[in-house]
Amino acid sequence: MDFSKPGPRGRTRHSRAGAAYSALIGWGATKQVPTRLRPLAYRTFARAVGANLDEAELELASYPSFGDFFARRLRDGARVVDPAPDAIISPCDGVVAAAGVATDGTLVQAKGKSYTLAELLAGDATRFVGGDYATIYLSPRDYHRVHTPVTGTLIAYDFIPGALWPVNPKVVARRDGVFARNERVVIELNAGALGDVCVVMVGAAGVGNISLTHGLSSAEFRAAGERRRVELGAVPVMRGDELGAFRLGSTVVLVFQPGRGKLALAENQALRFGERIGLVTRRGNA
Repeated sequence: MDFSKPGPRGRTRHSRAGAAYSALIGWGATKQVPTRLRPLAYRTFARAVGANLDEAELELASYPSFGDFFARRLRDGARVVDPAPDAIISPCDGVVAAAGVATDGTLVQAKGKSYTLAELLAGDATRFVGGDYATIYLSPRDYHRVHTPVTGTLIAYDFIPGALWPVNPKVVARRDGVFARNERVVIELNAGALGDVCVVMVGAAGVGNISLTHGLSSAEFRAAGERRRVELGAVPVMRGDELGAFRLGSTVVLVFQPGRGKLALAENQALRFGERIGLVTRRGNA
């Protein structure tokens, strides 16, 4: 994949305001909550948004800040990864905002609004034209870690600077090109018979940072406002391995090469990490 083109650098007055808001919320998310107040604070939040605290890996008092609480891991057994060899699994919890085939390289953002693969990946996206894609929205109630949907190798992370607009369905339905304009990390995988796969973690208003399992955090590069690619070579990953985490809710976009895999998803379908969302078709060269 050609990531040689520079990423977006210009910012409008509104996008600067969004960045300032996100920085403020992100700053607040890093501040430690007194130990004795943590259970009450997190339970109050969970009741307000409908989060399931029974799935948390640790006792509530063990999460020093709201950012740590948002990025909490699951307890053992809270999810089961579909064992079928050809299964493509959901990389996260959330709701399907859009899904389909990127005909002519176009993806649906919302009814009446679309954007292109080239805009999303900020580079040469021709290999993905005509492939299946899915957009998954993570609300504040959801588990916020992201996992690999297939077994393969982790090739690179590509941090693309941008705005920090909200990504909730109401905003996405009104504003053009949100996922292609917002700050994001393109995670590039190769999955053998499934070919190349991109898992795009899209930042949003209120997201303190996107942290990646193999050594990158969007907060490290945001101030410079410049694109940053981290080459990882070919790190082996198993389906369900952790890729990273959002400190607050956001969106994941999955992109596949044509003829390699088929997704079976419907708009507004609720997803849980680990469940099957499609199958490898095993066409094309591995």
